[in-house]
Amino acid sequence: MRVRPPAARPFLLWAVVLCTVLAVFAAAAPAFAASGTPWPAVGLLAFLYLGCELVRICPPPGIRVPEGIGSFFPVLLAAVFLLPPAAAALVALPGGFAQAVAGRSAWIRRVWHAAQQAVAAWTAAGAFRLLDGPAALGAGGASGSGVPGPIADFPYALLPAAAAAAAFCLVLAALDGCVLAAAERRPVRTAWRGPLTRSLVPHCVHGLAGLMMAVLWRSPYGLPAALLVLLPMYISCWVFAQYHRERAAHQATIRALVQAVELKDRYTRGHGERVGQASAMIARELGMDADRLEVVRIAGILHDVGKIGVPTRLLRKDGPLTPEERRVIELHPEYGHEMVRGIGFLGEARSAILHHHERVDGSGYPYGLAGEQIPVPARVVAVADAFDAMTSTRSYSRARPVPVALAELERCAGAHFDPVMVRALVEAIGRDGWHPVVTADEDDLQVIPAGSGPGPAATAHPAAAPDHGGPALSGLPAQTARTRVRTVDPHGGQDPDGGGGA
Repeated sequence: MRVRPPAARPFLLWAVVLCTVLAVFAAAAPAFAASGTPWPAVGLLAFLYLGCELVRICPPPGIRVPEGIGSFFPVLLAAVFLLPPAAAALVALPGGFAQAVAGRSAWIRRVWHAAQQAVAAWTAAGAFRLLDGPAALGAGGASGSGVPGPIADFPYALLPAAAAAAAFCLVLAALDGCVLAAAERRPVRTAWRGPLTRSLVPHCVHGLAGLMMAVLWRSPYGLPAALLVLLPMYISCWVFAQYHRERAAHQATIRALVQAVELKDRYTRGHGERVGQASAMIARELGMDADRLEVVRIAGILHDVGKIGVPTRLLRKDGPLTPEERRVIELHPEYGHEMVRGIGFLGEARSAILHHHERVDGSGYPYGLAGEQIPVPARVVAVADAFDAMTSTRSYSRARPVPVALAELERCAGAHFDPVMVRALVEAIGRDGWHPVVTADEDDLQVIPAGSGPGPAATAHPAAAPDHGGPALSGLPAQTARTRVRTVDPHGGQDPDGGGGA
């Protein structure tokens, strides 16, 4: 059976697009009503932004544009610094509409991109003026009249420029979040965080390049000097494209390792992705910075990579394990640590792979570490691992409802799990609910909202077709009335992936 795509809400999706388009009309209307709109500068900047986008999409013969290079937002941000808000919104329209799109409804996607960028430019220009940015930049030549203005007031000019770049990024992320919430039923409070954290630093760098272009535009050298900024601008975009390619290579490495594990252990397909998702929720609740949160998420995804070194017959054995077989299974954290030792970008994730089966009372493995001796990422992953083991249906056990699994984690806090990590997961799920990535062939899954009780839910089938990276949407299988409330054990005893005892 094929995994169901997320159920979009067309009415909400169209409402978001329509409201954004109407906001563009309202934002740009003053430019046509006002007599002082610098139309030559508007036209030139709009043409320049459009040209940069067209060169990226359809490069001239003999010119190679780096693959994966993003939009030339520095040109648009230069317009934000040079023009009134309504005029800056107009500059965004041609280039935004010309951007490459994939999939169906290309015209609607182009309209969305243009409207989204126009609203962001209008907001950023308003923030720039609110902090007296034009005066700090030197307002004499503000309208593109060719009259040089006074020297820019540095370093104060950096403050309104940074605020404008941040506002630009925030509006783009918020609008993207609204689309994700409407199209993929993601929680509104969390849908915008990913786009914001990924794009904030690049947009600040683009804002700096745009500020440089605006300062040169208003200098005695005028437009020719401003155009020279296009070269470092292109280089900055190339650097970010390189960064994204490197990040994509990292993700491909992680995906390959996960798929290798899942080929051996067919009953835990999707388990790594969900553990990574729960680990990220705990890390976010603990206030970890973005870099460390990503490390913890990767650790959750790869925590069982050492199972590649475990004989397949043991991983797929339905009955209880013998003591010798259990000792072989318990080697998988060390196998995993050795496998990823040479992968430099994993960093602190390696310690979580090695120690995620340690317990705070010292009864875990492989080294029997206790309390603070266990690395923080390992303590996070241990809780996330046990939570997913209890809330997933496998060949040997039915899934428990989320509240029952959380109660079991709380019961074992202080003995098997770090109470701080357990409390963080309970609070995160209580606020945002648990929306696991859909990776199994599950029918009629239901989303369990935050704070809900056990209640009825559909039964899930064992995972059969992984679909990693799919929308974070969907639901939870629940246990039947015959299910005993105990920690699941894939091998007949205490569960290495589970919570407490029987």
